[in-house]
Amino acid sequence: MGAPKFAVDPQTLVGMELPQQRAFVEPRRLKFFLDTIGEKDPVYLDPAAARAAGFRDIPIPPTYMFCLQSLDNPGPNRILELLGVDIGRILHGEQKFIYHKAACVGDELVFQARIGSIVDKKGGALTMVAQDIRVENGQGEHIADITNTLVIRNPQDEKGAA
Repeated sequence: MGAPKFAVDPQTLVGMELPQQRAFVEPRRLKFFLDTIGEKDPVYLDPAAARAAGFRDIPIPPTYMFCLQSLDNPGPNRILELLGVDIGRILHGEQKFIYHKAACVGDELVFQARIGSIVDKKGGALTMVAQDIRVENGQGEHIADITNTLVIRNPQDEKGAA
């Protein structure tokens, strides 16, 4: 199979930092997310229960950080633009979280993404792009590390090669 075709050599992007972004943990938006996922734990719904559990305010559930990073990203397609890839060829591969400190309602989160790796799979039919994202709160405290992997489906030529 042939190599996938991109606007630039993907390996030149490995290590590149993307523009920093900020997201505010707003209570009404968090409540909408909690309702959507059916969360019933009082720690996520009631400030008194959250404080009784040792949090300074209502904490965000684990995957909400990914939602904030995705929804509040002013340039979510930056990697796609750099590679010259249409969003219709993208799949969500996986995400991993390492939490260092709780993020709570009222926090401003700062996301700093870096392209960690770009690897071809299945003979070039797929390209995996991993972003390593450091998350801090507005006070510069390290909150979490996220790895987010995008899967790019590469077009096949008439012989079936990428």
